[in-house]
Amino acid sequence: MASVLCGLSLNLPTLVISRILQGLCGGGLLAKAQAILFETFPPAEQGLAQAVFGVGVIAGPAIGPTLGGFLVDGLGWRWIFFVNIPFGMLAVGMAWLFLPKDQGKNKARNQAVDWLGIGLLIVAVGCMQTVLEEGEQDDWFSSGFITSLAIASVIGLVLFIWWELKIAHPAVDLRVLRHRSLAAGSFLSAIVGMGLYGALFAVPIFAQSILQFTATQTGLLLAPGALASAIVMVMLGKLSTKIDARILIAIGGVGTAAVMFDLSNITINTGTDDLFWPLVWRGAFTVLMFLPLSLATLGPLPKQDISAGSGFYNLTRQLGGSVGIALLTTLLDKREAFHQAILLTDLTPYSPATNERLNILQGALQAQGMDAAKAGQQALALLQQTVNTQAAILSFADIFRVVGVAFLCSLPLLLFLGKGGAGAKAPVGH
Repeated sequence: MASVLCGLSLNLPTLVISRILQGLCGGGLLAKAQAILFETFPPAEQGLAQAVFGVGVIAGPAIGPTLGGFLVDGLGWRWIFFVNIPFGMLAVGMAWLFLPKDQGKNKARNQAVDWLGIGLLIVAVGCMQTVLEEGEQDDWFSSGFITSLAIASVIGLVLFIWWELKIAHPAVDLRVLRHRSLAAGSFLSAIVGMGLYGALFAVPIFAQSILQFTATQTGLLLAPGALASAIVMVMLGKLSTKIDARILIAIGGVGTAAVMFDLSNITINTGTDDLFWPLVWRGAFTVLMFLPLSLATLGPLPKQDISAGSGFYNLTRQLGGSVGIALLTTLLDKREAFHQAILLTDLTPYSPATNERLNILQGALQAQGMDAAKAGQQALALLQQTVNTQAAILSFADIFRVVGVAFLCSLPLLLFLGKGGAGAKAPVGH
């Protein structure tokens, strides 16, 4: 229903409110789904169960741009929300038919919802994201608005932690962090979220702003990576119970970092062929981290802590993606301004190369019938556009390097994880 409201929105405030409702209604589905799988399947079958689950989690965000591109170009932006209607109805029907009913043993149904904890989390995360996304254009803490939001975020976070540790049935059970596999895995999950969503957001922006791709072309560019993710996820389902999860995560982390460093070599001449294999490998290596990380993080937890642990684990991945996008967007703007300043230092009236370039551009424009004065102004504008484009390309390269370094720096956390599904066997009597 929230998707319907998004599609019917007539202005930005209505769309924002509808998107908030969409997030509130759908935010808990992923964590609950994963908790159901861990509580239902024995350790020996966890790999395959999580692989099937992961196909949707990994491939969905990658297929989304492709489908979205077709819908936006063919039917209009509203249909990227309306397309959720049949799938939502199918999900409701399948949940009703196939999920087991509660047996009355779960006392959580009678517990009051921790609205205060949820509210404090919204304040902390919402203010922090706004600071990260709007701080650059408002000149950071010279703005009273940004300063107030930063203070509210810190206070909200401190109160959230205090409150969640105080009450018996918190919205986010921070006590499960006593399990070192969950603490380390959740931090790694945030890094994976940044790499999965943060790096993925940069590629469409680069394709549309620099390569001048349409929405459909951008979606098709990302489609092979989504297919690679789905294929590797299914293959990994049978291998994950036989191989130490930490080895697979290490391979995935190093491989993803290598892909990010490869993408940092982009130039003005970069095209679809140059991006094809890096995006395919990105999809494959990310999966090598995603599935084993879930098993190594949540597998060692006792059954009574799986639901809370799954909720926190998925929260960190979503926050990693959201905060990662905000951070990378800010970094993109700052690095672009930095590179523009560096490039402009070489563009002076005393530079022979600059004057030669301007003369060539001015001559070409005059050859097309433009008068000398107007041709001179247009030549300067074209040179400025070239500088802006080159600065943007260099800033995208910086983004990919930062993500690659983040993956490498997170690898020591593998020492705190469990082996995951390696050698796991089904319990007797199952």
